[in-house]
Amino acid sequence: MQPNDLDPAGNGVVTFINRFTLHASPEEFVKAFAETGRFLADRDGFLRYTLHQHAEDPTRWINIAHWRDADAFRAAVGAPSFPRHAAAIRELSTSEPGLYVPRQQVSAERAATEGQ
Repeated sequence: MQPNDLDPAGNGVVTFINRFTLHASPEEFVKAFAETGRFLADRDGFLRYTLHQHAEDPTRWINIAHWRDADAFRAAVGAPSFPRHAAAIRELSTSEPGLYVPRQQVSAERAATEGQ
């Protein structure tokens, strides 16, 4: 088991990935997403997020967020005030969300030393 893998009790860092397709302006989406991001950043267990825009299609975006564990993520999105944030994002886009656990990780440094 890797250090970041979930153990049988469901503990371990998880990655939430959400792919968006905008039907509003990118500026509106970024503004709404920043508000949601601030809300989530204040929740226990939040580690970080990165919002990416597709390099060639300005309507396609991906959010990658890391949480201490699945329970922390579920508590954050289960907070009574979260639906307001989710609704604001849904007004501007469609999305494909999912919670993921790490299974392999390779860095350039590690790959370079393993080849020697």
